[in-house]
Amino acid sequence: MEFVRKYRLKKNDDGYMLILYLDMGLTEFADEFGSEREQKNNIEKFIEEIIRVKFPNIRINSIKLVVGTIVVATITLQSSDSFGKSSNSYHMSYAYFETGSQIIDTLNKTGDVLDVVSPSYFDLTPDGNLQLTSQFDPYTIKQMQNNGFKVVPFLANHWDRDVGRAAIYNRDNLVKEIADVINKYNLDGVNVDIENVTVEDKEAFTLFVKALREALPKGKEVSVAVAANPHGYTGGWYGSYDYANLAKYADYLLIMSYDEHYETGDPGPVSSVGFVEDSINHALKYAPPSKIVIGMPFFGRCWSDDGSIKGKGTSLIKINELIAKYNGTVTYDNNSKSPMAKVNITGYEAGFPIGGYTIWFENEESILGKLQLIEKYNLRGAGSWSLHQATQNIWNAYNQWANGSRLFVDVGEGWAKAHILSVYEKGWMLGTRDSYFEPNRALTRAEAATLLVRVLGLQNTGSNISYFKDIPVNHWARKDIEIAVGHGIMEGLGNQKFAPDASLTREEMATLLSRLLKISPSNKYKNHFKDVDSSKWSYPYIVTMAEENIFEGFDDGTFRPKDKVTRAQMAALLDRIKNMIP
Repeated sequence: MEFVRKYRLKKNDDGYMLILYLDMGLTEFADEFGSEREQKNNIEKFIEEIIRVKFPNIRINSIKLVVGTIVVATITLQSSDSFGKSSNSYHMSYAYFETGSQIIDTLNKTGDVLDVVSPSYFDLTPDGNLQLTSQFDPYTIKQMQNNGFKVVPFLANHWDRDVGRAAIYNRDNLVKEIADVINKYNLDGVNVDIENVTVEDKEAFTLFVKALREALPKGKEVSVAVAANPHGYTGGWYGSYDYANLAKYADYLLIMSYDEHYETGDPGPVSSVGFVEDSINHALKYAPPSKIVIGMPFFGRCWSDDGSIKGKGTSLIKINELIAKYNGTVTYDNNSKSPMAKVNITGYEAGFPIGGYTIWFENEESILGKLQLIEKYNLRGAGSWSLHQATQNIWNAYNQWANGSRLFVDVGEGWAKAHILSVYEKGWMLGTRDSYFEPNRALTRAEAATLLVRVLGLQNTGSNISYFKDIPVNHWARKDIEIAVGHGIMEGLGNQKFAPDASLTREEMATLLSRLLKISPSNKYKNHFKDVDSSKWSYPYIVTMAEENIFEGFDDGTFRPKDKVTRAQMAALLDRIKNMIP
């Protein structure tokens, strides 16, 4: 499968089309699959292996093979029970604040990731009957469905215990009302979001969900939002959710795995990765993974330094605006996998008095960390609260993950994406921290030593680099630097300095590539660069690498030997010469 450059999933009516982009020419493609008579069997084996390794639980009904921009094969697969027993491609989002065209406008920014939108259409009267909200709009429902989204309104009691109890004990009448509205307006189901009833109401709550399932056609969704319960509490509102029996009747349980730290409480992450994972593990004791969807917060919480504001819920869009406007500082807590910002508000902001704030929130990295738990535990998918609160960067990262590029949130669809993924898959270049590659950051000399050791598979020669005074004994790359120096691939800069954290320059890169490829430098080649001096130490390396078409100059006739090499440029260079490496 090393010739698969990238892949993505595309939704269709019955499942997904898997699009494979092959990193080879048409001749190589034909050679790989053999004669025309043999081709069908070989392609089927190839596809079977791809699906088994990459997409073991997704309903894939067709394959498209692409080389460059040319579709070389389209294959329809027969449906199979092995596909779709559970699906980690299911994604929904609650729409609480939007009305009418606002929902459509927001959905247009979400890409291809969402399957279901759950608008705030169903409320409850004090006596537990259905009440349609002012946001209910048949025209908008039809628009969303025409755009490919299933519309599953959520039924909410808004934390009012009396209303919640009235609803579930009035189940016969309420279920009929819900079913009538769903059938009349061709809605796609209902999401039950009744919160803050207690363990005393557990049986009645379960019977209510059972009655909904029995009243609605099989193709209509019945899902239930349940409390995150990482500590396994059995009392209070946690106890109202009978995970095991609810899972028998519901299509899935959405774990509200947020508000780990909440309004009126002490500062802390809204949804740490440990909190989410512990909540998943508790749920898996009672329900199969195919019935579990994790809920993710598209909001953060703010605490003022003077204590007047404690855990104020704020959209990710607003939080990012505050950070940018007031030059806030953001740190990433590796234990919780959550970002935290310090912001000093000095001007008028509605709802935010002047002063200092601690803000715990979510970014692309923290959201991606939670999405990766879906694959780890083979869950059905993810939901989010709520639709309009996410930044465009969040939706971009979400789509990148859903389309198969699940490694780095900062690579996107940039020019170097294929190169970066290629060298990552080979183990040559890794991320700089969880989910980040930092493609535009300059490559350091220490990083260069490490990747050269990986590329060449070099072993320690027993050399000692204690003569370099600027490499501490505990430096993260000390071992790799020793190996690279011991093999003569890299050298110091004089005065007992290696400068491990200095940026690698283009002339140094030309030198390293010459040694990596075992190409002897020569002065005999023509110098095409007006800023490369023949008297400089790097001259033979630069002209030789240019002659070999490995390193190029710029349109203005310069080489810019002192310019820094970025991590993306390094990935592209390595990918380009991968077949030349001894």
